[in-house]
Amino acid sequence: MRAGVSRVLLVCCFISTVLLAQAPPPRTPVESKDAPAELGPGTSLTTEKAAEAVKSAVGPTPMPTAAPVDPKTFQIGPEDILLIRVWREPELSSAVEVRPDGKISLPLIGELQAAGETAESLKTKVVELLSEYINKPEVMVSIQAVRSRRYHIQGEVTRPGTFPLVVPVTILEALTNAGGFREFANTKKITVLRKGKIIKFNYNDVVKGKNLDQNIMLENGDFIHVP
Repeated sequence: MRAGVSRVLLVCCFISTVLLAQAPPPRTPVESKDAPAELGPGTSLTTEKAAEAVKSAVGPTPMPTAAPVDPKTFQIGPEDILLIRVWREPELSSAVEVRPDGKISLPLIGELQAAGETAESLKTKVVELLSEYINKPEVMVSIQAVRSRRYHIQGEVTRPGTFPLVVPVTILEALTNAGGFREFANTKKITVLRKGKIIKFNYNDVVKGKNLDQNIMLENGDFIHVP
């Protein structure tokens, strides 16, 4: 009797051992360190979603900053870019380019002469004209880009081209802005063409402190040629 019971117990233990060996191991939930907390189960952060997330975090593209000019003294000219903002009136606020005839077009106001005005004086005109439609309008006028005043550099310089004449610039400063000279530049025979007149500039003398009167201030429309 005892031998039979013992055999039954051994069989039961053997079966239990086999079943435990075949059972899958328990799973412990592990939180992914890479997945963002806001994503629900079964979702992943795609490239498009990542780009949207970054865009949302950064916010809208900021308005470009104003050009470094004095709003009380700099005279606006054709092709200059102006930013006109009217407080709490987004439909009346925009960036405008001064036309070749010196005028701009604004909502409600229509055509308005801008060339020859400063940012401050143009603001006064806009406020006066808008007062017919809006009670005490608050207006800001800034110059975003200066295109009416510029000088040109051509020849043996690293970066030839057209440059804005926003602040006073000498010939030497202009050559520096152009990245300096190329290998075979003749720096003794630089010329500036100004309204049909040729002005000579010897770079070698100026950098040695000689004939410094050659290093004149540039004027609108000057062409610098480096042979």
